[in-house]
Amino acid sequence: MPALARRPPTPVGKLSTTRDNLRKSLLSWYDQNGRTLPWRVRGRAADPYRVWLSEIMLQQTTVAAVGPYFERFLARWPTVAALAAAPRDELLGAWAGLGYYSRARNLHAAAQVLAEQGFPADEAGWRTLPGVGPYTAAAIAAIAFDQPANVVDGNVERVISRLRAVAAPLPGAKAELRALAGELVTAERPGDWAQALMDLGATVCTPKAPKCGGCPWMNACAAFAAGAPETFPRRPTKAERPRRYGAAFRIERNGALWLVRRPDKGLLGGMAALPTTAWRATKWTRAEALAHAPAEGRWKKVGAVEHVFTHFALTLDVYAADAAPGGNGWWDDASALPTVFKKAAMAGRE
Repeated sequence: MPALARRPPTPVGKLSTTRDNLRKSLLSWYDQNGRTLPWRVRGRAADPYRVWLSEIMLQQTTVAAVGPYFERFLARWPTVAALAAAPRDELLGAWAGLGYYSRARNLHAAAQVLAEQGFPADEAGWRTLPGVGPYTAAAIAAIAFDQPANVVDGNVERVISRLRAVAAPLPGAKAELRALAGELVTAERPGDWAQALMDLGATVCTPKAPKCGGCPWMNACAAFAAGAPETFPRRPTKAERPRRYGAAFRIERNGALWLVRRPDKGLLGGMAALPTTAWRATKWTRAEALAHAPAEGRWKKVGAVEHVFTHFALTLDVYAADAAPGGNGWWDDASALPTVFKKAAMAGRE
């Protein structure tokens, strides 16, 4: 709880601040305190291309991580037509390090549709595109086309759960939180409203140590009235993340690495990678791992790397050899590799 004087808990019946008051106070706060972001414009219509590109990049990724990628993509492919015409491998290479690589494949596929058919103006049209789910479609419709869409991400869920002190835990409470958020949506400034709610959650109503003293909704917030905003939203006990194991094989020649293309389907689909075994629940012995080496050679274990994905943690043993690989692959540096393989490329060098 932030260091400020708590007011005595107020009966919930007296917290029924009207929708108009909630909207007026939040939009006024946003006009003064909204974040300045590379993809955000004020005082003129938003560019659907920039909004769509940023929203895809922001899926499960922080604003800080997305910013540099967004700027580089926009400089390299300033229009959806340019993005659609780009070779997919170039786009995947530019995406390397941003994670959740199916987004990059979907981005390229959707760009080709958009370049041919134009930008949809409503949620339903956006939902037909690869990689665009309910939240992303609503965000684009509201921000780029001024449609009164109900835009609900994790930040909004947290704000609404505290405002109304929703006792049900996530993810079960999602439908209730979405309905409560929808009660506040109107046709007035829908894009600003969506961004104001997200900014409030990102900068004030934060997961830990919320800055309640700077919140325009402090006096309407049921969780603040109860003196326990940090306990919302409720969450069930987290299960321990499972661990998987694998081996990666590093072959170098004249400063270049031997790289392969991962299958389109599956984790890191379509991305450049070091040759690797499958990733499984049990450790690989040296003999088991080397049976999957991409070439004959005197393989030496040079280290191991750890990487955490959304649903599991990975331990990857790294073997290196001076070998002559065959099959489908190419020589290149590590710049286009996903983070886990960049780690493997550096293993044992420190």
